[in-house]
Amino acid sequence: MANKSQLKATRLKIAPAKKPSAPAGGGDQPLAGRSAAVERKTRETEVKVVLNLDGAGRSTVATGVPFLDHMLESFARHGFFDLAIQASGDVHIDEHHTVEDVGIVLGRAFRQALGDRSGIRRFGEAMVPLDEALCSVVVDISGRSYLAYNVPIAQERVGTFQTELVHDFMKALSDEAGMNLHLNLVGGRNPHHVIEAAFKALARAMDQATAREPRSGGGVLSTKGTLS
Repeated sequence: MANKSQLKATRLKIAPAKKPSAPAGGGDQPLAGRSAAVERKTRETEVKVVLNLDGAGRSTVATGVPFLDHMLESFARHGFFDLAIQASGDVHIDEHHTVEDVGIVLGRAFRQALGDRSGIRRFGEAMVPLDEALCSVVVDISGRSYLAYNVPIAQERVGTFQTELVHDFMKALSDEAGMNLHLNLVGGRNPHHVIEAAFKALARAMDQATAREPRSGGGVLSTKGTLS
């Protein structure tokens, strides 16, 4: 986890000069370069995300769900994304709304930061171990949303975190980003290791898929001429 001075530097680097104003239903604001700031407010949650695709893996995350914070910090670090997330929600009832809504807003931030998706590699894949756990992720930032989630976890919880919420987060992320997302657990026993391997594999796959492809000449990597 980044220290206080690193977090301060992160905020200065990737946060907009002024917080983007948004109506009650949500809003977004493009930033310089391949960056985005997105907000969403409902009666259940309020989520703000600032994302820089061409970052250094710095993050400041406070969702009210500590295990999710840990996973998102790992995601930012291994994907080399600068990421700031602030969320509040009705976690006194259940963590589901907060986890899913963070996935929604993060997905929208990726969509916003990628623009028309011209010049990107589009596809990415990674297989990541964490001790006995091994997880693979393949993504296609195609403009079409699809989730294939094959990560069975026998345990219901990691600490207080409900393990089934990982599926909800990934579904929200893939839907809002507009991408195919395939997650497959090769093997694993410890649920913390399994979930962390999945987030790290997702990070590395997304880093590949969002990277610029110099051979494309800045065009869209599709015979249709569009990825929207």
